[in-house]
Amino acid sequence: MPDIRFVIFDMDQVLYDYDHQVRLRLLEELTGRPATEIDAAVWGGPHEAVAEAGSPDTAEGYLAQYARLLGYPIDFDTWADIRRQMMRARPLVLAHVRRLKERADLALLTNNGMMLKAALPVCAPEAIELFGEKAHVSAEFKARKPDPVVYRRLCAKYGYEPEESAFVDDNAANVSGAEKAGLTGHVYTSDGALLAFLQRHGLI
Repeated sequence: MPDIRFVIFDMDQVLYDYDHQVRLRLLEELTGRPATEIDAAVWGGPHEAVAEAGSPDTAEGYLAQYARLLGYPIDFDTWADIRRQMMRARPLVLAHVRRLKERADLALLTNNGMMLKAALPVCAPEAIELFGEKAHVSAEFKARKPDPVVYRRLCAKYGYEPEESAFVDDNAANVSGAEKAGLTGHVYTSDGALLAFLQRHGLI
């Protein structure tokens, strides 16, 4: 088996806690619209999945669509602050990733639209610190996890073969998609299990 030289991490529920209910509560307070109604309007249809696959292809286009679905005018700063408040960094996992940087190249891949890409410095400064320009949303690759093509495109962008790359995600289907693309996969369940995976492959 080739040595792993490139490790790709999911963001939500791996590097960060992610609480959709916090977002819904904050949007309800902002708009006066019931949270269940907001959830159905914004996330109940196909719009979010399509955005994660690259349409709209700009942060401005995403925000305009979001405001239309929400039924309320929302600006960049408000959207980013709400996204920030629904996340909490996981220090132990981030510590493993910092150690890993000594042995492998790293990237972030989250199923999200272009608005999150623009807002990452606000929402996830720790991720920007760790991954820099290699912090990516799926929309940049015109495909979303678990489609094998998104992993292949990310590997190709940085000159790595799938067989020398690994992918970590809390969603088993997303990990399966990466494995179909030729990567080594790990389903995240705990920081301890992640550490064991990295040690097993000589990465830490």
